[in-house]
Amino acid sequence: MGSQALQILRQGVWASLTGGWYVDPHQSTFSNCFHLYLWIFLLAFPFLLLVVAGVYCAVIAAFFTAIKAVNFRLHAMFDLGEIVEKRQASFTTDPNRVEEGEEGSGAHDGSQRSESLFEDSSDEDDGSDMSAGSSLGSQRRFSSDDEDDDEDDDSSSSTSCYSHDLANTGITSQPAPPQLPSPGEGEEPDTVGPSHSRSAQRSASTASAKTHARVLSMDGAGGGSNNTGNLASTVLPLPVSSAPAPRPLTISKSDLEARTVHSEGFSRAHHRLDSLGGSWAGNQTGWRAGELLEEGAVGGGEERTDSFLIIYHESPHESQENTLMIEEKAKPKHYYRFWVLPGKWLRVRYDRLALLALLDRNRRVGENVFAVVLASLVAFLGFLLLFQGFFRDIWVFQFCLVIASCQYSLLKSVQPDAASPMHGHNWIIVYSRPVYFCLCCVLISVFDLVGHSDSMLPFTLYGVTFFSAHFLLCARDMLIVFTLCFPIIFLFGLLPQVNTFLMCLLEQVDMHIFGGTATTSPLSSVYSLLRSILVAALVYGFCLGAINAPWGEAHVPVLFSVFCGLLLALSYHLSRQSSDPTILWSASPHIQDFPKEILHSDLVMCPLMAIITFAISASTVFIALQPALSFVLYILAGVVGFSTHYLLPQLRKQLPWFCLAHPVLRSREYSQFEVRDAAQLMWFEKLYAWLQCVEKYFIYPAVVLNSLTTEAHTVSQNPDKPGVFHVISDFRFQTVIIDMAGMKLLRTSFCVPSQQYVTLCFTALFFQFDYPRFSQTFLLDYYCMSILFSKLWDLLFKLRFVLTYIAPWQITWGSAFHAFAQPFAVPHSAMLFVQAVFSALFSTPLNPVLGSAVFVTSYTRPVKFWERDYNTKRVDHSNTRLATQLDRNPGADDNNLNSIFYEHLTRSLQHSLCGDLLLGRWGNYSTGDCFILASDYLNALVHIIEIGNGLVTFQLRGLEFRGTYCQQREVEAITEGVEEDEGCCCCEPGHLPHMLSFNAAFGQRWLAWEVAATKYVLEGYSISDNNAASMLQVFDLRKILITYYVKSIIYYVTRSPKLEEWLANETVQEVLRPCLNPSYVDSDPTFNLNIDEDYDHRASGITPSSFCLVYLEWIKYCNSRRQTPVESEKDSPLVTLCFGLCILGRRALGTASHSMSASLEPFLYGLHALFKGDFRITSPRDEWVFADMDLLNRVVAPGVRMSLKLHQDHFTSPDEYEDPVVLYDAITANEEKMLISHEGDPVWRSAILANMPSLLALRHVMDDGSDEYKIIMLNKRFLSFRVIKVNRECVRGLWAGQQQELVFLRNRNPERGSIQNAKQALRNMINSSCDQPIGYPIYVSPLTTSYAGAHVQLRSVWGGPISPHNIYTWFISSWDRLQKGCGAGCNSGGNIEDSDCGGGSTSISNNPAAHPPQNTASSITQPHPTTAVSFTFPFLSQGTDNPVGPSWPLHPQPLPLALLSQSEGRMDAGLVSSLHRTSSIHGLLGQHLSSSQLSFSSSVPLPLADRFCPSSLQDNPSHRASQRGLSLGQGSGLPYEALYSKWSLPGRKGFNGPAVMEGDGSVSQSICTQVRTHAYIT
Repeated sequence: MGSQALQILRQGVWASLTGGWYVDPHQSTFSNCFHLYLWIFLLAFPFLLLVVAGVYCAVIAAFFTAIKAVNFRLHAMFDLGEIVEKRQASFTTDPNRVEEGEEGSGAHDGSQRSESLFEDSSDEDDGSDMSAGSSLGSQRRFSSDDEDDDEDDDSSSSTSCYSHDLANTGITSQPAPPQLPSPGEGEEPDTVGPSHSRSAQRSASTASAKTHARVLSMDGAGGGSNNTGNLASTVLPLPVSSAPAPRPLTISKSDLEARTVHSEGFSRAHHRLDSLGGSWAGNQTGWRAGELLEEGAVGGGEERTDSFLIIYHESPHESQENTLMIEEKAKPKHYYRFWVLPGKWLRVRYDRLALLALLDRNRRVGENVFAVVLASLVAFLGFLLLFQGFFRDIWVFQFCLVIASCQYSLLKSVQPDAASPMHGHNWIIVYSRPVYFCLCCVLISVFDLVGHSDSMLPFTLYGVTFFSAHFLLCARDMLIVFTLCFPIIFLFGLLPQVNTFLMCLLEQVDMHIFGGTATTSPLSSVYSLLRSILVAALVYGFCLGAINAPWGEAHVPVLFSVFCGLLLALSYHLSRQSSDPTILWSASPHIQDFPKEILHSDLVMCPLMAIITFAISASTVFIALQPALSFVLYILAGVVGFSTHYLLPQLRKQLPWFCLAHPVLRSREYSQFEVRDAAQLMWFEKLYAWLQCVEKYFIYPAVVLNSLTTEAHTVSQNPDKPGVFHVISDFRFQTVIIDMAGMKLLRTSFCVPSQQYVTLCFTALFFQFDYPRFSQTFLLDYYCMSILFSKLWDLLFKLRFVLTYIAPWQITWGSAFHAFAQPFAVPHSAMLFVQAVFSALFSTPLNPVLGSAVFVTSYTRPVKFWERDYNTKRVDHSNTRLATQLDRNPGADDNNLNSIFYEHLTRSLQHSLCGDLLLGRWGNYSTGDCFILASDYLNALVHIIEIGNGLVTFQLRGLEFRGTYCQQREVEAITEGVEEDEGCCCCEPGHLPHMLSFNAAFGQRWLAWEVAATKYVLEGYSISDNNAASMLQVFDLRKILITYYVKSIIYYVTRSPKLEEWLANETVQEVLRPCLNPSYVDSDPTFNLNIDEDYDHRASGITPSSFCLVYLEWIKYCNSRRQTPVESEKDSPLVTLCFGLCILGRRALGTASHSMSASLEPFLYGLHALFKGDFRITSPRDEWVFADMDLLNRVVAPGVRMSLKLHQDHFTSPDEYEDPVVLYDAITANEEKMLISHEGDPVWRSAILANMPSLLALRHVMDDGSDEYKIIMLNKRFLSFRVIKVNRECVRGLWAGQQQELVFLRNRNPERGSIQNAKQALRNMINSSCDQPIGYPIYVSPLTTSYAGAHVQLRSVWGGPISPHNIYTWFISSWDRLQKGCGAGCNSGGNIEDSDCGGGSTSISNNPAAHPPQNTASSITQPHPTTAVSFTFPFLSQGTDNPVGPSWPLHPQPLPLALLSQSEGRMDAGLVSSLHRTSSIHGLLGQHLSSSQLSFSSSVPLPLADRFCPSSLQDNPSHRASQRGLSLGQGSGLPYEALYSKWSLPGRKGFNGPAVMEGDGSVSQSICTQVRTHAYIT
């Protein structure tokens, strides 16, 4: 703990004060000295301004340019350069120099033979030597001899031993064994020829491969005595083939990989080299590996350290100290070449990590240029302020300290910074100090310049004079003090990183000035603000022209009416658009139509609203009815707002006013124990929706237009009179205010009207009745109060959070620090409330320090809060390697597998959230609100980020299913009821009926959360998990599973369309022919009498006879259900194929169970392996299955999965599946309705997101030491959630506290006090929902947008969008109804009622010329007069899997039609049946008609039959034959009522059937007929 505190003080506190400089004892002396001298230089250099004032900025620029250039070049050298190995030269008979060569130039002259390789360490190269004084401490941690490596690099020599395996690279062997040279003989230094060029450097592609350089060397000494005194070990004689020729000494990284010593003479040497390095000791041979190459921790760089393996023979009596001393002297050197000039280079023994410890890395050239520019700008602006004399005495030193910290942070920044939102190196935070310094210096200079000039005219607003000379100079002085406090400000992290600051600034300006919504990224904030400015500039000209135009007492200029119409229409359009423009083209497929639907609707509504607004404004109603109209509108807005946003939500709350025990207005699901259907639409929900509609689209637009007209009329009447606005007399500025105020108020009323009535009522009462003398104008008052009230709401939520959190009677102490901080915070309460006001003003969180009662202000954050776009990436088979899937089974933990349910919940919320909010099911809401959805096992935090007019952007954060103890206590707190509490102080007198007790009412008021709803219904999955071990514990249960396994294989064999192909396959038949022998028996050890029902104990295996005795009846029945049955006798190929596949499947299960199927654990392991598709065919007798892989994929694999489902059903109905009919139908139903798959299969996720009704999986859970198998069953149903509204400032404060504690204060304690349970604030649940690794949610959704148009119930209340397409459809349908009615009225004997689609009568009209045939493509020539009958099936157009129903005979001559409706290859049970229709109409309508043509038609134009028929039916002969007598179409007529087993066949006037050709080719007369027929299905 003490070392951690020192580390925080050193790397956190002190580094934040100095800008990044601190003394790190773990770094080298050179690094610490370099940092110290660099800091002193940057601090002291500004004091020399009197001497070098003119060159200060130039020197800083040159200095930073040089450092950044060298740093960039060194990192490029590490990426693309070569590792050069410096080794001892060999002592040869020919005294030629051994030069360093390039990689791949290994062929040398065979006459150049050496007995050993030696090299003098003296350096005679052309280049200079540039090495670090010492390495990093982290680089020295493996061995103790690394410290003196660079200090004594000329004192060691080594003998390099290479294997004869290297001879194939061009190296020749030495025929004689090596001999040790005498000291000082023929030592040759390594040299580099001048022909070496830059082209020898590695390419970028080669540099990307991270290799580990391993160089092997062996100490050598003279025979039995050590004459040189250097070595204490003896050298074993090498064989003749083990002495290689000289090796090129210039070796690239890829050439230094994985070299091991291979020698026959070292029989007892264990050739081991671990990638981490270390020491090993054998019986007689010692081993030691040096430090190896490892990847750098920062920037993906490579850490290179010297890597060797020393092989020596140790005497039993030698000491370990002597061994270490020997090893120290045998280390060869590696270095890089740093090219200075084309012919000149420097030797660099520095590595990447040492360089990263010295200076920060800028990866791109642009970053380096930007850093140099910023450093120069800091120097210039700092020099400018010092030169102008803003600082005196000690403040000069303080300002120079600030300059030095800003410049130093560009070279070596504070990591992690107090304002850093992420772990690790944050490259953006590097630029924070210099950017803020430059911004402050520019503002100081501007304020000083303007303050001493008379160009700026001041104005007064609510008694405060702005932009006066005194005001500007005071602002300048405050900025000077703020700049001098930079060390303290950055220590506490009060300023965010640059991109966050830009996003927050633009978001606040857009929201409070222009009425925009919250933004989701810096780019979206720029886009949103530019969009608002563009619209304001567009309508500004009309407003300016209108004010300049003459206004009469009862006259409004046309330009102003145009201005009002455009402003209202454009504000309406902006309120309906998301701040993220990418959603228009990157939306998910299931909602991609809604953004376009909004655009199409705005295309109609915006011109319509502009025209209506223009007409109302031009009517002078806002001038003629003053002032009565204003008061009427204010009262109406207040009454409607109070009723809509206060009274109705309170009556619908779970605890209205925290006094009543039950809601007054209850939903229909409130009293249900288990919700079985979707939420019912209640009358008060309709009322709430309509009141909002009236409020948004009528009342508040009228209020704003009234204020705009009044103020514009006043300004135009007194254009030159100062004080009209009490601002300035310039009417152009007044026009800007009118423009911005109108846009902001209109957009806010469209988007978030819930709080507008409070602001409007306060503005009217305060400025018109209480203090009218402070009023500017109502428009300006309303505009300013809307900004002020948004800050006051934030302040109110912060104060509620603080008071709730520190209340003495309910505070929880999670650690000893909490107990200390609680009394310490009491005397600082005043400072706490000052911080609350400050944080509300600047929208910053107020976070508890380490979860205690001490609060500090954090840096400003956007509504989105998190700077990173973090969202969960689920691990499944689509993003993991196959070997990993088979061996380690990644993602097998519960959290990863359960995250899919939160993803499905997000999808459900995307369809329903916006509509449910507009129906009031979540109570009042505003931007930034947080809700918790709590169910039996799902607990998710929903963060509402952006609220538009008809859209909501949110993010869902799912918590663990089995949370910690603290999470469970908080879940109990939000799910338990308080209705039964009868306490009052210390006694229990009870409570009034339907009322809360005193203790319960008091306790509910001291919570940071409240229950908004208890029965919120969403579509989801009920999850049931059964322990597979308990269900397969006994042998009988396993035998049942194997039996179902075999039967499932037989089922899939007979159902396969490739059965005939398999039976005709010669390869398969040849392999299975021995099975026809009556004496054949498969006695594989995997078969067991206990689990195989067809096991023949006399033959000790499975025989065809025993197999047929058990399964032949099932084979025959499955074969009989085929459309074209095949032979299924005992010796038939079908039975033989089924026998072979069942044997293969059981043998595969035994192989996966390691041939121990009799034991439970191996059996479960093998079952799970086969369930996920891991089939390992090891027996040669089963290799025939590879003739067609569909035998495994389409037969055996689904058989394993289906058997598990049948085994599950066996417990509910044990004897039901004895009947083959029931079993066959059950498998068919499961195949059509259910997905059985492994949870790692991407199909599992797709099926859940596609709302598959049922799913089943076998889960292997390996978590917290547990190793168990569970059968997971999912059933789609409606789930009931409790909706908990949490104080948004509580959530923001706790999130900010966790981020500061884990990132900056580096608290890694998993049981830290800040995550202990606190029921009054839900501290654990909120902190658990932070982004990983700060929190630990199992799922974090991307930012998701929900649209009101996706909510079916809301569309039924408000109707669909008014788009051009819908208008066109409405006109067409109206014209059709009108035409139908006219046709029925003109028909003799007909009536208008019969023409409607809603009757049971039959109306026949003759109108052959009015409507020519439309479905000519389906016209079929018949030899006899017949008719084409067109039926309408509305469910086909919806993509559902509803059954077509049984046959419906209309004529004695049936015409079959197979009608299929599938989705992704699956059909519901009972979906497919035959429809028998008639091909002749005489028997049905012969008494009415004598013509040769009749048409049945629907209420919409009928498409071709081929448009909806599946492609699999197009080639079906029976389908084509059925189409000759029946034409199928889609429409929206009367639906198929499956509940009452009834077809409803609507008619449509004017859609004729195909023309019937007579035998002589003449065209018969066309008769249009309308028929309405109701018949019950038999």
